[in-house]
Amino acid sequence: MSAPTRSLTRKRPSGRNALLATAMLLVAVASAFPLAWMVLSSLKTPAETMQVPPVWIPHTPTLEAYGKVAGVINVGRSMWNSLVIATITTAGILVTSTMAGYAFAKYSFPGRSLLFSLLIATMFLPPIVTLIPLYRMVGSIGLSASLAGIIVPNLANAFGIFLMRQFIAGVPDELIDAARMDGASELLILFKIVAPSVAPAIAALALFAFVYHWNSYLWPLTVLQGNADAYPIVISLSRLLSYNRGAVNTGLVMAGATLAVLPPLILFVFLQRFFVDSIVGSAIKG
Repeated sequence: MSAPTRSLTRKRPSGRNALLATAMLLVAVASAFPLAWMVLSSLKTPAETMQVPPVWIPHTPTLEAYGKVAGVINVGRSMWNSLVIATITTAGILVTSTMAGYAFAKYSFPGRSLLFSLLIATMFLPPIVTLIPLYRMVGSIGLSASLAGIIVPNLANAFGIFLMRQFIAGVPDELIDAARMDGASELLILFKIVAPSVAPAIAALALFAFVYHWNSYLWPLTVLQGNADAYPIVISLSRLLSYNRGAVNTGLVMAGATLAVLPPLILFVFLQRFFVDSIVGSAIKG
């Protein structure tokens, strides 16, 4: 092969890489644009939010809209309610999913395949189908209009069990057998050997669960029955919709939305490395 030909073949991959990088950059910018626009709009003055053509960067950034949000809703109480709901529910999902996933992956018992198939089948049920039965169950045990009524039915999750089962199945059986021979209990093996081995999957599940239950709207609204003191931030922000009838209040709505998105965003920043590792690990195993 001549030198010019070898040079041409070396340049082709770099051109494809540049095209791929450009496409990824465009997708990233398009995905981040709504978030950036929301934050920037929350810092604009009312005059800037009404200006045509629109002002992209506020000339005089102000936190006035955030002060107005605190005057309309109890931000601290609502954020605390959301934090309690999302944190406790996520912790419960991690524990139950890890334990059940370990049982399905490493234990042989009658009906295991059938039970796991039924578990997977529940993932295809729309949440609205289970809304009324769950509501009646919560009411029958006296948890209506409380945060516990929101949390308890969600402490186990079919997707979480499925995810952990798939990752735990990749943990070597020899490692577990060696720990048993050393006299380790099953719980010790699970939380000291198995769990660290699938840490990226646990982190990814924690991120999925926290964001989902932080943003949950219909189920908390149904359970709380108008108990405004227990409203999470997502429901409390619905009160701001009445202020969105004019562009002059756009900053107020955007400030409330920014406050609501901050905790999940911060969690993602801390867990993104584990999240990427879990995706790469599943791709390698596949």
